[in-house]
Amino acid sequence: MARIRGFHAEIIAAQMHKILESKRYRFFDSSKPYDVNIIGVRRDKGKVNKFDDMIMVVYRDRSKRWCINSYPITTDPGLYWLKKPGRVEGTAILRPDQYRSVYKIDKHRGKYDALCQRLGKVTVYRDSDRDSVHDMDEKNTQTGMFGINIHKAGTSSTNVDRWSAGCQVFKNASDFQEFMDVMRHAEENYGNSFSYTLILESDMMEV
Repeated sequence: MARIRGFHAEIIAAQMHKILESKRYRFFDSSKPYDVNIIGVRRDKGKVNKFDDMIMVVYRDRSKRWCINSYPITTDPGLYWLKKPGRVEGTAILRPDQYRSVYKIDKHRGKYDALCQRLGKVTVYRDSDRDSVHDMDEKNTQTGMFGINIHKAGTSSTNVDRWSAGCQVFKNASDFQEFMDVMRHAEENYGNSFSYTLILESDMMEV
């Protein structure tokens, strides 16, 4: 987990604003604090079954200072679900895009609070060949309500394994708890509706 505050956070916030704007996505920065930008960054040459992606939360705190929190996650399903898809169409892999007002704080599998896909549709690639490669074919996508939640793995997990069948999953439970604390502050000001943006590592290099 990394926390950046002050001048350096302001620079990164401006960079992320530019990146999202270049893709015609919304960058959230209103008059109130905790107008969160939740941005997943998928590694271009990531390793299968590893938490080698990142999620960033870009927001202003109560003093209106920019804050950047970043955490290790996976944006891809684990090897277990690649080999044993839960659906005939194949295992879900979230397609990069901005999903506006799609998420809310709710119980993940009825167990604990997480950001759950309850309010709108997302688009996923379907990987059905049961090998150990993440297949992201634009000709094989589906859009719908698939329960692509943002939740946690174990206390400090090494491999993705069964933790993700397409969800965006935190490696460390303590990081996830901090993330959810920020989400609850955001809920106080903006209600229980959240947007999630997934980009590629290469998108960070283009601006």
